[in-house]
Amino acid sequence: MRVRSGQLLPLVAALFALYIIWGSTYFAIAVGVKSWPPFMMAGVRFMAAGILLMAVLLLRGHKLPALRPMLNAALVGVLLLAVGNGFVTVAEHQHVPSGIAAVMVATVPLFTLCFSRLFGIQTRKLEWLGIAIGLGGIVLLNSGGNLSGNPWGAMLILIGSISWAFGSVYGSRIELPTGLMAGAVEMLAAGIVLLAASALTGEHLASLPTPAGFAAVAYLSIFGSIIAISAYMYLIRNVAPAVATSYAYVNPVVAVLLGTGFAGESLSPIEWLALGVIIFAVVLVTLGKYLLPPKPVVTVCEVEK
Repeated sequence: MRVRSGQLLPLVAALFALYIIWGSTYFAIAVGVKSWPPFMMAGVRFMAAGILLMAVLLLRGHKLPALRPMLNAALVGVLLLAVGNGFVTVAEHQHVPSGIAAVMVATVPLFTLCFSRLFGIQTRKLEWLGIAIGLGGIVLLNSGGNLSGNPWGAMLILIGSISWAFGSVYGSRIELPTGLMAGAVEMLAAGIVLLAASALTGEHLASLPTPAGFAAVAYLSIFGSIIAISAYMYLIRNVAPAVATSYAYVNPVVAVLLGTGFAGESLSPIEWLALGVIIFAVVLVTLGKYLLPPKPVVTVCEVEK
């Protein structure tokens, strides 16, 4: 990948947004759920981000998308944000450490490969090996430490990761609004569904959230949603997919460092091992096809030439 000098600064800024900001969102969620009910907090986060982003786009002259792309984006928003991120928020409210949640979510590229196969996209043996190693890492992660006594939290994160993976693959096969308009619709749809879930489950604020709780929601809305999503869309248009998706094995490291350094979280030796195994598996399936490209097939005609 060759980067022009004028593109270097935006590239570094976009990677920083994905690596550090998305990695830090798990810590911000852990701070927020101390004074917010989980569905309510996630709903307010995405509703605020969606309204703000939509307002900016409309003021800049963008038009609302047609009905079909808008409905498609709404469905993707429910799969990725309402279920994928919403369940992670609930799990952290159930006292799953933020670093462990990030390690579990790092398995998304592995599930993405599985769903890609269902849509007819070929999966190589090397990628299946990565999936097998990653599943072994999940077993390790659940065999002792923080998740062994919290199967409900582990199940929520696993379901959320599977939903995010399916939504990512499905979203790549359907018509969506162009540019950031897709993200705005997705966040609005997720906000509506999450706030409805909050009402249906009887969530309520016993008291006003703390200043740290308000700051967490503001950070998640502006940095974790709008800025990071914009950075990801920039990367997928300008760099190789392996670079754009490399956040998947950097985010867990950032989240674990923040959780252990500032939230008093701790990982058992088995959990540290599971972290390494899962990151290795994600690196294998993400970079394997670039580091070990398949050998070209030589036809009879080419030999004769």
